[in-house]
Amino acid sequence: MNTFKKKFLVSALAGVSAVGLAGTAQAVNVNPDGLGQVLIYPYYTVRESVDGAAFNSLISVVNSTNAGKAVKVRFLEGKNSREVLDFNLYLSKYDVWTAAVTPTADGARIDTSDLSCTRPSLASGTEFRNFAYSGNFSDFAGTSLDRTKEGYLEIIEMGTVVAASATETAITHVNGVPPGCASTVLASNANLTAPSGGLFGSITLVNPKAGLDIAVDPVALDAFSTNEIWEDPGTELPNLGQAVPPKSVVTDGQYTYISTWTDGIDAVSATLMHDNIYNEFVTGGIAAANTDWVVTFPTKRWYYSAEPSGNALPVLKLFEANFTASGACDTMGVTVYDREERTHLAGEDFSPKPPAGVASLCWEANVISFAKPVLGSENSYNLKAGYDTGWVGLNFKKLTSAHFLEVASGSTTRFDATSAGAPATSSDATQYIGLPVVGFAVQVFNNGALETSAGLVNANYAGRLNHKFSRDITGTF
Repeated sequence: MNTFKKKFLVSALAGVSAVGLAGTAQAVNVNPDGLGQVLIYPYYTVRESVDGAAFNSLISVVNSTNAGKAVKVRFLEGKNSREVLDFNLYLSKYDVWTAAVTPTADGARIDTSDLSCTRPSLASGTEFRNFAYSGNFSDFAGTSLDRTKEGYLEIIEMGTVVAASATETAITHVNGVPPGCASTVLASNANLTAPSGGLFGSITLVNPKAGLDIAVDPVALDAFSTNEIWEDPGTELPNLGQAVPPKSVVTDGQYTYISTWTDGIDAVSATLMHDNIYNEFVTGGIAAANTDWVVTFPTKRWYYSAEPSGNALPVLKLFEANFTASGACDTMGVTVYDREERTHLAGEDFSPKPPAGVASLCWEANVISFAKPVLGSENSYNLKAGYDTGWVGLNFKKLTSAHFLEVASGSTTRFDATSAGAPATSSDATQYIGLPVVGFAVQVFNNGALETSAGLVNANYAGRLNHKFSRDITGTF
């Protein structure tokens, strides 16, 4: 267990017995220190902003450890999480890999001059593909390469490279260049042991013509797998469903919950489960402000059918609906406040009153726009806040058969993080209420044209705000 993992678990389980702490040693969790075996980057885009200028998405992943790593890099389009490019990447100790997602006439591509080893060899200008949602794999959302212009990505550590092995020699840079990227040893799981974490990275949404630069940290999942999970490039494995053991640890500030699940994907979803999202917005005014929120569901594709036949899964759970041409929509409650405690959903009104604030998010990677769109998303929802500034709460209320995950009686242990009380085991089924979600908010301000030595330039300023969340975990302890 690395130092960062120890720090998290000790702080989360302050006062808990050593026996209880040992039980968390391998349970997938969101590492608040930002280091992990899995990195989920909530959004990439090469869409055009409303002024016609295109974004680029600049990506980095860093190996902070003194051991080499074999990782899977996977890009998924934003409507239905269909894979648009994946490859294996080898990071030597302390290595960094960087690339840019840039627009093409029809879709998007990867541009990189990085020399770290990839399988297959990654040439600059490798275009994203639509094979996973066209032909025999078509869904309801069209087959155009345009879908590749926005989505999200996941980086999964497949294994740690054995020290002094042929694999380490092949991938370790000599005068800046790894000597063995073409070695056959990289075409197998030879010289790999279990993942050990320590990855971090960033993605920056850059729009040079519009003067925008929005930097975002990925969500880091630690203790994802005790097993080496290497797979050939060109397959959809490994994926987020391979958490081993299928166990999660979640803390809400007062309690820490450790649950054992039947499926690995449920363990990952539990770590990302939230019943409310909170963030701010600002629109209009003298700064001509605009706000977009990114709301991404990185495990949604496991919980519904997206086949053209429309056949439902044997048991449709967690998410509300199967996929259609309009997406797979999940309802959410919307509460809007301005900065003076007022809400347009409360107070006196004529009868009949408008319906309570309810909206739907229908895609895997969604963008909520409060005024003029910032990111130019095709997966957007326009939220009419009723105020120029304030904050919003999005609520994923538990429904009859959706917006919750249930784990069997006796499968969850709860620790009191504020005292030395003994851990308690649930006597009935425990429910994690909400949806598994990641994302952030973007605020853009326009200060008009500024005079520079190069002439007049458009003065845009961008900022990123992390979403805030709440959790609702119920059971009898």
